[in-house]
Amino acid sequence: MSGLPCPDNGTDPVSSPSTRIVVERYTDIVGPSIERLGPVALGGQIEFRTVPGCWGPMITPELRSGHEVTLPVAVDGVVAGDAVVLTVVSIRSLSLAATSGTDSAWEGRYVDDPTVAAICPSCKARGMPHLRPKSRLEGIGDDAVRCLACGSSVAPVRMRHGYTMLFDDRYPVGITVDAVRAAELAKNGREVMGISQHALQHPSVSLARSDLVGMMARCRLSVGNLGCIPAIDMPSSHNCGDFGASLVNAAHDYRITADQLLLRTDAHMDIAAVREGSVLVVPAKVDGGGIYAGDVHAMIGAGEIAGHATDIAAEVVVNVESIPGLFLEGPILIPRVEDLPYLARPFSRDEIEHGAALAGRNQTPLEPSVLPIQVLGSGPWLNEAVDNAICRAARLLDLEHDEILNRATVTGGVEIGRLPGFVQLSLQVPVDHLDSVGLGRVVRQSYGQSD
Repeated sequence: MSGLPCPDNGTDPVSSPSTRIVVERYTDIVGPSIERLGPVALGGQIEFRTVPGCWGPMITPELRSGHEVTLPVAVDGVVAGDAVVLTVVSIRSLSLAATSGTDSAWEGRYVDDPTVAAICPSCKARGMPHLRPKSRLEGIGDDAVRCLACGSSVAPVRMRHGYTMLFDDRYPVGITVDAVRAAELAKNGREVMGISQHALQHPSVSLARSDLVGMMARCRLSVGNLGCIPAIDMPSSHNCGDFGASLVNAAHDYRITADQLLLRTDAHMDIAAVREGSVLVVPAKVDGGGIYAGDVHAMIGAGEIAGHATDIAAEVVVNVESIPGLFLEGPILIPRVEDLPYLARPFSRDEIEHGAALAGRNQTPLEPSVLPIQVLGSGPWLNEAVDNAICRAARLLDLEHDEILNRATVTGGVEIGRLPGFVQLSLQVPVDHLDSVGLGRVVRQSYGQSD
């Protein structure tokens, strides 16, 4: 079922909760005023049918965000100040190909941010309405996106160096194709990319880029946007501390204050470890939470160095639970064991026995059972993102700031999720501290530990 809309005042819908909801409608803005589906019952499941993020929305000037994400789903019984537990059950690609690459803004075609407030300079010069013009595709290539009103080339972002990658439907690899094959794929872009009829974006393969030919890459599907809506309306690609910082005192109509940026939920993560088998614990900052998904990648390296990865359409299935009263500033990730830094991985029985023996020989009490978590942090730059993660961890676990530093240094570490400012802070934490905040059961279950 597709669910029923939430009233605009952000309260939960009055319909009975469903154990399974399928979402295949989209938005570019996330926040309290956006229609919500559901509610989904606790213990229920959501199937998101996502569309590509980044390049498709970025070349579509009528969109107000660098991403199209699914409409959010309310969670039955969840109120602001709770945490929602999302277990990623499966991710299945719906795309045969994708186009991506490095970008630059097209000067004169936007106000302050090309992904939020594109303009048509030709319509502006004529005194016509020009903000976020509707557009159509005409042919392929950089100038294929045309203003519906005047016919001018109007994409607000251009690709400096790009590639078109074709995927093997029998094996998890992709290969970048030459100009002839890229042009063939571009002519049937929406079907090739699996873009739903309900999405507004133009297919990124219409750019027909082939600056890299014959490059092979392994596929490892992960979800770039997953979490609850923020407590203020904002472009979906900016629901994070790095890109969100550009909204502060911006010149366009989605400007916010520095204090309002704290209302974000950091659902835009771009972390490769958010994949099948991982668990996200995310903050609910409005009643009902409002879970949404999007920006799935066929593969993405740590840091997303190019600024964009291989964005695909996908079917993402998550199980939904809650932890009442667990106030979070941002997400907690419980990755698969192999995605944890070596030092953060749960101790084996043999390691624990040797550690206990060493402690005994030195008349030192061994710390109680420990398990790892990742506290995610974001900020305009990496240093601020790291500080954000450390402070979040200290407040969440009620541990001293310096203790977090020491624990993370010898039992975990910091990994770059995305440049310019999203990080994963890993550390092993005494289970009694996890229990005291309500995370113990979820972490133990994730790593096969008994209660």
